[in-house]
Amino acid sequence: MSNDSLYKKSYSVRLSELGKLAPATFRAFGAFNQQALSAGALSAKLKELIAVAVAHVTGCPYCIEAHVKKVKQLEASKEEMTEAIMVATALKAGSAMAHGANALQAYDETGEDDLYTLSSMKRLKEFREENAELFRSYLAFSHQAMKPGLLSQKEKECIAVAVAHVTGCAYCIDGHTKMAKKLGVTMEELTEAIFVATALKAGSALAHSINALNAYDE
Repeated sequence: MSNDSLYKKSYSVRLSELGKLAPATFRAFGAFNQQALSAGALSAKLKELIAVAVAHVTGCPYCIEAHVKKVKQLEASKEEMTEAIMVATALKAGSAMAHGANALQAYDETGEDDLYTLSSMKRLKEFREENAELFRSYLAFSHQAMKPGLLSQKEKECIAVAVAHVTGCAYCIDGHTKMAKKLGVTMEELTEAIFVATALKAGSALAHSINALNAYDE
Protein backbone atom coordinates (compact mmCIF):
# COMPACT_ATOMS: atom_id res chain seq x y z
CA MET A 1 0.00 0.00 0.00
CA SER A 2 1.12 3.55 -0.76
CA ASN A 3 1.70 5.50 2.45
CA ASP A 4 0.20 8.55 0.74
CA SER A 5 -3.09 7.10 -0.52
CA LEU A 6 -5.66 6.57 2.22
CA TYR A 7 -8.62 5.79 -0.03
CA LYS A 8 -8.66 3.56 -3.09
CA LYS A 9 -11.58 1.63 -4.55
CA SER A 10 -9.41 -1.46 -4.55
CA TYR A 11 -8.96 -1.26 -0.77
CA SER A 12 -12.64 -2.20 -0.26
CA VAL A 13 -11.80 -5.89 -0.85
CA ARG A 14 -10.28 -5.88 2.62
CA LEU A 15 -13.74 -5.67 4.21
CA SER A 16 -14.05 -9.42 3.73
CA GLU A 17 -11.26 -9.81 6.30
CA LEU A 18 -13.65 -8.57 8.97
CA GLY A 19 -15.78 -11.64 8.29
CA LYS A 20 -12.85 -13.75 9.45
CA LEU A 21 -11.79 -11.51 12.34
CA ALA A 22 -15.29 -11.06 13.83
CA PRO A 23 -17.54 -13.46 11.89
CA ALA A 24 -20.69 -13.39 14.02
CA THR A 25 -20.75 -9.60 14.36
CA PHE A 26 -19.92 -9.12 10.67
CA ARG A 27 -22.81 -11.38 9.61
CA ALA A 28 -25.19 -9.63 12.02
CA PHE A 29 -24.31 -6.23 10.59
CA GLY A 30 -24.70 -7.50 7.02
CA ALA A 31 -28.18 -8.83 7.80
CA PHE A 32 -29.20 -5.57 9.47
CA ASN A 33 -27.83 -3.46 6.64
CA GLN A 34 -29.62 -5.53 4.00
CA GLN A 35 -32.92 -5.30 5.87
CA ALA A 36 -32.58 -1.56 6.45
CA LEU A 37 -32.06 -0.89 2.74
CA SER A 38 -34.75 -3.28 1.47
CA ALA A 39 -38.05 -1.91 0.17
CA GLY A 40 -40.79 -1.62 2.77
CA ALA A 41 -42.95 1.36 3.65
CA LEU A 42 -40.35 3.32 1.65
CA SER A 43 -39.22 2.21 -1.80
CA ALA A 44 -35.74 0.81 -2.33
CA LYS A 45 -35.00 3.80 -4.58
CA LEU A 46 -35.90 6.35 -1.89
CA LYS A 47 -33.89 4.40 0.68
CA GLU A 48 -30.85 4.53 -1.59
CA LEU A 49 -31.34 8.27 -2.11
CA ILE A 50 -31.43 8.61 1.68
CA ALA A 51 -28.27 6.49 1.85
CA VAL A 52 -26.47 8.72 -0.66
CA ALA A 53 -27.54 11.82 1.28
CA VAL A 54 -26.42 10.41 4.62
CA ALA A 55 -23.11 9.23 3.15
CA HIS A 56 -22.35 12.85 2.26
CA VAL A 57 -22.75 13.74 5.94
CA THR A 58 -20.71 10.82 7.29
CA GLY A 59 -18.10 11.69 4.66
CA CYS A 60 -17.40 8.06 3.76
CA PRO A 61 -16.06 7.83 0.19
CA TYR A 62 -16.61 4.06 0.10
CA CYS A 63 -20.29 4.53 1.04
CA ILE A 64 -20.76 7.30 -1.53
CA GLU A 65 -19.23 5.11 -4.24
CA ALA A 66 -21.35 2.05 -3.37
CA HIS A 67 -24.69 3.77 -2.86
CA VAL A 68 -24.41 6.04 -5.90
CA LYS A 69 -23.89 2.92 -8.00
CA LYS A 70 -26.87 1.27 -6.33
CA VAL A 71 -29.20 4.25 -6.74
CA LYS A 72 -28.19 4.48 -10.41
CA GLN A 73 -29.12 0.81 -10.84
CA LEU A 74 -32.52 1.66 -9.38
CA GLU A 75 -32.90 4.29 -12.14
CA ALA A 76 -32.59 7.41 -10.06
CA SER A 77 -31.47 10.28 -12.27
CA LYS A 78 -28.41 12.40 -11.60
CA GLU A 79 -30.80 15.31 -10.93
CA GLU A 80 -32.72 13.32 -8.28
CA MET A 81 -29.46 12.30 -6.65
CA THR A 82 -28.32 15.93 -6.63
CA GLU A 83 -31.55 17.05 -4.95
CA ALA A 84 -31.00 14.46 -2.22
CA ILE A 85 -27.43 15.67 -1.73
CA MET A 86 -28.62 19.27 -1.49
CA VAL A 87 -31.08 18.29 1.24
CA ALA A 88 -28.17 16.72 3.12
CA THR A 89 -26.15 19.89 2.58
CA ALA A 90 -28.99 22.05 3.88
CA LEU A 91 -29.40 19.84 6.96
CA LYS A 92 -25.68 19.86 7.69
CA ALA A 93 -25.67 23.65 7.42
CA GLY A 94 -28.94 23.87 9.37
CA SER A 95 -27.49 21.85 12.20
CA ALA A 96 -24.57 24.28 12.48
CA MET A 97 -26.97 27.22 12.37
CA ALA A 98 -29.31 25.70 14.97
CA HIS A 99 -26.43 25.06 17.35
CA GLY A 100 -25.77 28.76 17.14
CA ALA A 101 -28.53 29.08 19.74
CA ASN A 102 -26.31 27.15 22.15
CA ALA A 103 -23.35 29.34 21.24
CA LEU A 104 -25.32 32.49 22.04
CA GLN A 105 -26.34 31.08 25.42
CA ALA A 106 -22.78 30.06 26.21
CA TYR A 107 -21.40 33.44 25.13
CA ASP A 108 -23.91 35.31 27.28
CA GLU A 109 -23.25 32.97 30.22
CA THR A 110 -26.96 32.67 30.92
CA GLY A 111 -26.37 30.00 33.55
CA GLU A 112 -29.27 27.92 32.20
CA ASP A 113 -29.05 24.20 32.87
CA ASP A 114 -31.10 23.21 29.81
CA LEU A 115 -28.83 23.09 26.75
CA TYR A 116 -31.64 22.23 24.33
CA THR A 117 -35.02 23.95 24.53
CA LEU A 118 -37.39 24.75 21.68
CA SER A 119 -37.60 28.33 22.91
CA SER A 120 -33.84 28.69 22.34
CA MET A 121 -34.50 28.76 18.60
CA LYS A 122 -35.99 32.23 19.00
CA ARG A 123 -32.47 33.50 19.59
CA LEU A 124 -31.47 32.75 16.00
CA LYS A 125 -33.04 36.06 14.99
CA GLU A 126 -29.99 37.64 16.65
CA PHE A 127 -27.88 36.34 13.77
CA ARG A 128 -30.19 38.16 11.37
CA GLU A 129 -29.67 41.33 13.34
CA GLU A 130 -25.89 40.88 13.17
CA ASN A 131 -25.74 40.13 9.44
CA ALA A 132 -29.10 40.30 7.69
CA GLU A 133 -27.75 39.63 4.19
CA LEU A 134 -25.85 36.50 5.20
CA PHE A 135 -28.78 35.20 7.23
CA ARG A 136 -31.21 35.72 4.33
CA SER A 137 -28.78 33.99 1.98
CA TYR A 138 -28.69 30.92 4.22
CA LEU A 139 -32.50 30.83 4.52
CA ALA A 140 -32.90 31.16 0.75
CA PHE A 141 -30.59 28.18 0.19
CA SER A 142 -32.33 26.05 2.82
CA HIS A 143 -35.76 26.89 1.41
CA GLN A 144 -34.66 26.09 -2.14
CA ALA A 145 -33.11 22.77 -1.11
CA MET A 146 -36.34 21.65 0.59
CA LYS A 147 -38.71 22.78 -2.18
CA PRO A 148 -40.37 19.96 -4.13
CA GLY A 149 -38.67 19.25 -7.43
CA LEU A 150 -38.00 15.88 -8.99
CA LEU A 151 -38.26 14.65 -5.42
CA SER A 152 -41.48 15.49 -3.60
CA GLN A 153 -41.47 17.57 -0.43
CA LYS A 154 -42.55 14.45 1.44
CA GLU A 155 -39.54 12.51 0.11
CA LYS A 156 -37.24 15.40 0.96
CA GLU A 157 -38.54 15.51 4.52
CA CYS A 158 -37.88 11.77 4.90
CA ILE A 159 -34.31 12.45 3.78
CA ALA A 160 -34.09 15.43 6.14
CA VAL A 161 -35.23 13.41 9.18
CA ALA A 162 -32.71 10.69 8.37
CA VAL A 163 -29.85 13.17 7.95
CA ALA A 164 -30.84 14.99 11.16
CA HIS A 165 -30.31 11.75 13.07
CA VAL A 166 -26.75 11.66 11.75
CA THR A 167 -25.96 15.31 12.45
CA GLY A 168 -27.44 14.73 15.91
CA CYS A 169 -29.30 18.05 15.92
CA ALA A 170 -32.26 17.85 18.29
CA TYR A 171 -33.73 21.03 16.81
CA CYS A 172 -33.62 19.58 13.28
CA ILE A 173 -35.09 16.25 14.37
CA ASP A 174 -37.98 18.05 16.05
CA GLY A 175 -38.67 20.47 13.22
CA HIS A 176 -38.40 18.04 10.32
CA THR A 177 -40.29 15.24 12.06
CA LYS A 178 -43.18 17.61 12.68
CA MET A 179 -43.07 18.83 9.07
CA ALA A 180 -42.95 15.25 7.76
CA LYS A 181 -45.99 14.34 9.88
CA LYS A 182 -47.83 17.39 8.54
CA LEU A 183 -47.13 16.17 5.00
CA GLY A 184 -48.62 12.76 5.74
CA VAL A 185 -45.44 10.76 6.36
CA THR A 186 -46.31 7.82 8.61
CA MET A 187 -44.30 6.76 11.65
CA GLU A 188 -43.50 3.52 9.81
CA GLU A 189 -41.98 5.51 6.93
CA LEU A 190 -40.01 7.71 9.30
CA THR A 191 -38.76 4.68 11.21
CA GLU A 192 -37.48 3.11 8.00
CA ALA A 193 -35.73 6.36 7.04
CA ILE A 194 -34.09 6.49 10.48
CA PHE A 195 -32.90 2.90 10.14
CA VAL A 196 -31.32 3.71 6.78
CA ALA A 197 -29.45 6.53 8.53
CA THR A 198 -28.46 4.11 11.30
CA ALA A 199 -27.16 1.58 8.77
CA LEU A 200 -25.16 4.25 6.93
CA LYS A 201 -23.68 5.68 10.12
CA ALA A 202 -22.63 2.21 11.19
CA GLY A 203 -21.55 1.33 7.65
CA SER A 204 -19.28 4.31 7.53
CA ALA A 205 -17.53 3.12 10.70
CA LEU A 206 -17.25 -0.36 9.21
CA ALA A 207 -15.89 0.98 5.91
CA HIS A 208 -13.25 3.03 7.68
CA SER A 209 -11.93 -0.18 9.22
CA ILE A 210 -10.18 -0.57 5.86
CA ASN A 211 -7.94 2.32 6.95
CA ALA A 212 -7.36 0.61 10.29
CA LEU A 213 -6.39 -2.64 8.60
CA ASN A 214 -3.99 -0.82 6.27
CA ALA A 215 -2.47 1.14 9.15
CA TYR A 216 -2.14 -1.95 11.34
CA ASP A 217 -0.35 -3.90 8.62
CA GLU A 218 2.26 -1.23 7.89
